[in-house]
Amino acid sequence: MREGMKRTLPALLVCASLLVVAGPPAVAAAPSPVSRAVPEPVSYPDADLVPGLSRALRAAEQETPGRAPARGQQRHTEYVPRSEAVRHSPGPVACSRSTGPYQRQAERYLGREVDGRQSTGDCRAIRRFQQAHRIAPASGFAGPVTGAMVRLMRAKKDPNRAGHCPDRPERTVCADLTRQLLWVQQDGRVIFDPVVMRSGAPTMETRTGTYRIYLRHRHHISNLYHTSMPFAQFFDRGEALHAVYDDIYQGPGSHGCINLTWGDAQKLWELLKKQDVVYVWGRKPSV
Repeated sequence: MREGMKRTLPALLVCASLLVVAGPPAVAAAPSPVSRAVPEPVSYPDADLVPGLSRALRAAEQETPGRAPARGQQRHTEYVPRSEAVRHSPGPVACSRSTGPYQRQAERYLGREVDGRQSTGDCRAIRRFQQAHRIAPASGFAGPVTGAMVRLMRAKKDPNRAGHCPDRPERTVCADLTRQLLWVQQDGRVIFDPVVMRSGAPTMETRTGTYRIYLRHRHHISNLYHTSMPFAQFFDRGEALHAVYDDIYQGPGSHGCINLTWGDAQKLWELLKKQDVVYVWGRKPSV
């Protein structure tokens, strides 16, 4: 019997040691709450975006060259993630779940919680804003065009709040390259409300400084680029204020001139005269 116990005892010790090493039986863990959560909204910088309307749809939006665009009818094409670009009929589009580069600016202006993250409520509010300002596709994605429109709306109350444009007794065109906004003031009073402008592209930046309008030509054609420059008002060695036919928000910029929408350039033509001051300052974010 002792001999049997001698043989059994080592076996029991081995089993006990295995239990210690292995530990108690595993208990199934409850699923992590994260696995059931809605995926986080994806955030996109400007560089990863494409025009929200296909080339064919954008071409359909263009007015006939040489003809003034119908006032208030031109839509502005937003830049969106490639997967959200509209390639066919621009009907109702799904509400974007993506966080745009101007999410916080849009949230702040629209009275939403400023957390920089897209939500269903944010998307609906941004979409309504886009529809009101003819931004397409109105998917609620806060891209650069929506950001520029928000910037314009915020500047309406007091465009010269920072005091960069000098107060003068004479008419002064204030061209803010940093915000891409233009207005006219005189004696500290705004006499032409701020509008969106498009300055020079990289390597062709609009020159800063104080100038005076020295030449006005209603139907000007550039002898350098052979392009139409309606309502051209020249202020510095070939650089001028003038209208463009295309969407003011599209493209990297001008050849150095200050581009305006047709309607804004026409109103500015009616307001300004030769020798009026043009003051240009700042730096375009992309140059």
